[in-house]
Amino acid sequence: MLAACTSSQINKTIGDINKALGEESLSTEQVVAGLKEALIKGITTGSAEASKIDGYFKNPKIKIPFPPDVQRVEEKLRQIGLGNEVDKFVMTLNRGAEDAAKEAKPIFINAIKSMTIQDAWGILKGDDNAATQYLIKTTSVQLKSKFKPVIKNSLDKVNATKYYGDIVTTYNKIPFVDKVNPDLDDYATDKAIEGLFYLVAQEEEKIRKDPVARTTELLKKVFAAQDQ
Repeated sequence: MLAACTSSQINKTIGDINKALGEESLSTEQVVAGLKEALIKGITTGSAEASKIDGYFKNPKIKIPFPPDVQRVEEKLRQIGLGNEVDKFVMTLNRGAEDAAKEAKPIFINAIKSMTIQDAWGILKGDDNAATQYLIKTTSVQLKSKFKPVIKNSLDKVNATKYYGDIVTTYNKIPFVDKVNPDLDDYATDKAIEGLFYLVAQEEEKIRKDPVARTTELLKKVFAAQDQ
């Protein structure tokens, strides 16, 4: 859709918005600014939600579980009475994600600032999660490379790395099991980013559908036009 976007289509979209607004018209630049403002609002709210205590851990939609590719480790340890150790690790894993979420906002905002008019047009006319999909497309690689060391530091800080090492060591000592040593940092980074995108998508939907969520005049003007 973005590739097919032309200047005449953009101008028509801006014209449709201004027609819906009546006498007070908006320029292309104002519409783009409004979309950027909406994205920044969604990211700010989403990252704040994720970085709270229990932001991940008590939200079933984004809670990070025991790594599924070594699920047998969890099952075996619970069978031999070490369920509390598994639970403690899962909690600290989510605490690490919550701590690291504080660092996501500037990475997202850098991507928003580079948004083109074509990007903005596609988002404005797109699905309810078009802005989130734009962020996934433009920030995923950068976000992972910058976020992974933050996650590692956070996991170390809350002892998740230590607990995981203890769990894996204990499991590997059980007779006749296939030894495991998966990359915890990669897993936690991917799941933490997925959770952030989920929260941002929720905020985007609110701004698109709920006038109360449009907290500035520019947001109200740009998205009210789309309600027409």
